[in-house]
Amino acid sequence: QVQLVESGGGLVQAGGSLRLSCAASGRTFSNYAMGWFRQAPGKEREFVAATSRGGGATYYARSLKDRFTISRDNAKNTVYLQMNGLKPEDTAVYYCARSSVDSGLASRSSYDYWGQGTQVTVSS
Repeated sequence: QVQLVESGGGLVQAGGSLRLSCAASGRTFSNYAMGWFRQAPGKEREFVAATSRGGGATYYARSLKDRFTISRDNAKNTVYLQMNGLKPEDTAVYYCARSSVDSGLASRSSYDYWGQGTQVTVSS
């Protein structure tokens, strides 16, 4: 059973930064693409960023590309999301997810395992 455990969320003032981490169980982490999504209250879960299996390719939601950075450390079975210049509208539960494919990573249907999420709250 694959487990994805997010951490690093919290309360931050507008303009601040947070780095989220997602630790994955198993010994084949490098075989999978990884993504971050977020869900604000009353809204659908939306794509934030994704990285290919080796980390050579990254993808972002267009509106977040200038402030968010996804990275991965395959030796540590961990994917990160660095978030800078946070805004109140970034407030959401952030989820990491694992994908067996390297295409269509902006779509939730491309992912087969999800973490439990970590809350990010940005105060104005």
